Amino acid sequence: MCGIFGIITKPASQYSGKELIESLKKLALYSESRGQDSSGLAIRLPNNQSINIFKGDVPIHTLLKDPELNQQLKQSTANEHLKYGCAAFGHARLVTNGSQLSEVNNQPVIKNDIISIHNGIIVNNEELWKRHTPLKRNYKIDTEIIPALLRNQLNRENNLPRACKNTFAELEGTYSLALMFADLNQFILASNNGSLYYTSDQNSFIAFASEAYFLKKLQKEKCFKEFSSSKSIKQIHADEGLLINLETLEQNHFNFNDSTVNIPKIPLKRKYSISNHNISNKQNKVEVVIDPATYIKRNKEKHLYKKLEYHQHAIKKLKRCTQCLLPETFPFIEYDSNGVCNYCRHYKPQPKQNSMEQLNKLVEPYREAGKKPDCIVPFSGGRDSTYSLHVIKKDLGLKPIAFTYDWGMVTDLARRNIARVCGKLGVENIIVSANIHWKRNNIRKNVNAWLKYPHLGMIPLFMAGDKFFFYYCNQVKKQTGIDLNIWGINHLENTEFKTGFAGLPPKFDKKRIYSLSIKNQAKLFGFVAQNLMKSPAYLNNSILDSLGSFASRYIAPKKDYYHLFDYYRWNENEINQLIQDEYVWETAIDTNSTWRIGDGTASFYNYIYYTVAGFSEHDTFRSNQIREGQISREEGLKLIESDNIPRYETLRWYLEIIGVDFATAIDRINKIPKLYTV
Repeated sequence: MCGIFGIITKPASQYSGKELIESLKKLALYSESRGQDSSGLAIRLPNNQSINIFKGDVPIHTLLKDPELNQQLKQSTANEHLKYGCAAFGHARLVTNGSQLSEVNNQPVIKNDIISIHNGIIVNNEELWKRHTPLKRNYKIDTEIIPALLRNQLNRENNLPRACKNTFAELEGTYSLALMFADLNQFILASNNGSLYYTSDQNSFIAFASEAYFLKKLQKEKCFKEFSSSKSIKQIHADEGLLINLETLEQNHFNFNDSTVNIPKIPLKRKYSISNHNISNKQNKVEVVIDPATYIKRNKEKHLYKKLEYHQHAIKKLKRCTQCLLPETFPFIEYDSNGVCNYCRHYKPQPKQNSMEQLNKLVEPYREAGKKPDCIVPFSGGRDSTYSLHVIKKDLGLKPIAFTYDWGMVTDLARRNIARVCGKLGVENIIVSANIHWKRNNIRKNVNAWLKYPHLGMIPLFMAGDKFFFYYCNQVKKQTGIDLNIWGINHLENTEFKTGFAGLPPKFDKKRIYSLSIKNQAKLFGFVAQNLMKSPAYLNNSILDSLGSFASRYIAPKKDYYHLFDYYRWNENEINQLIQDEYVWETAIDTNSTWRIGDGTASFYNYIYYTVAGFSEHDTFRSNQIREGQISREEGLKLIESDNIPRYETLRWYLEIIGVDFATAIDRINKIPKLYTV
């Protein structure tokens, strides 16, 4: 879930040190889009046989301003030193586990004389540490298990690719790796999902990055012109590696499944010394733990847990549609003489038969020969996008790239599931990481503004930041040259009430569930403007972010664009069985549902809707299932009882991570006048 990058030159190469530094910095800054939580850089100095590591809880653009690092770069690329060759590689990190505020958890990770940089998540690292009890664990970061296992293998045999193969065979999840050794004259690039690219020139120069687009941009830079006349960019495909001799820059490819490749270790006469320089962001004073399961225990926080309301018995007394589950508190609801609501009367069920044959015909012109990818699949880590990615690769036979936009509310659970799926499918995962600190600040400001003057119609403002998923998907299409994008959006997730509470009547004939007419767009803007005046705290730095999100979702054109579930009939049991059996998909600790568990905001806004209005998006979802004939009304009533139980652990995590006091927020929500009688 990070960006890795690097540049290596052959000894005695006649390159400009100034241009080399500039090229490295450009590549580093491009990679920052994949993670801004922390960063690191390793510089190998053959002239004095040392490796200097600079890392810290700062984004890469801040790290590159460090005076000591810049002095080191100048020394290592001075003309008299370039004759020994240069190797520098780095990391732009999106924190998944192991807090960035603890220096040892940032990358490069140093263990057993191996300097490791890892993009991805190893989801079985805890099991591996338990299985290999002689190995000593020092850090919390999942990457540590890789050099620990690899050194163990290197101690057993002299074949470097085989040692890698045996190590990688034990890993589950995703990994794209750059590995350098203090005692070997070799460098390794390897990936199990293809998220690694490189360009080289006549065995004298090599540059690598997590995305081909970063290298394409670098090739256009003036500082890079002298390094490579070739415009070729090669991919390290899934389950492949590249072994680089740092003395000759000879490159040898190897496959994880081929045990016949025999490339011996090349030990150094004298082991390189490793020095570590920590660059800390002094403004970071609070360590934010990512996974609520690691530190939130409801039985130890009973005083907070008891604050959550769950008026199940009062809500049961609400009048509901006799066909679906929608209650009388639902915006713009009307019942006929038989008690059937207008939402049921206007609902158009999906065709009973799948139309995958039609989708196959639609995507046929986009298919590419060989291993060239031909489809972008927006991938949130949720159950529907997981199932879509599986069907698109396995059934449609396309060669997808998964695209993830991490805006700060993607849970660690979702990230681990992304790693599980992409690793097993061997699918490249392009990640765009927002400035998460800024995004969370925006959410906090809007939540606090809402708590001062709560209105159910303003709740979608909390989720505005994630709508840039649409914008960045279009950017990725341009960067990769891939036109086709297939989404896992499910029409059963249609939630008319969110805009209904803002005064917008339902539009039953819309083409997409997020479509909004120009008239309704104007009404929505007017409603938001009125509430901004009532609660001026909404007038904060998030306004441009919210406007951009609105444009990305409702206004920006969408081309070469399909929804899988417009052609493939959605089935909850089928989806749950596949994600759990095929991918050992991880579920949440505070709900039995597999829906919305990767979205940190869902537990919060659903608690508000259910507490105040007596229903949540679970009610609308189950109602749509009833209309489709997938479940009975009786089954739906039982399911929403379970679905709507407040999710304490995720609620606590959400409010803590955005910086809002749990007790204050819940007390304020509980005091909002109910739309039903308690």
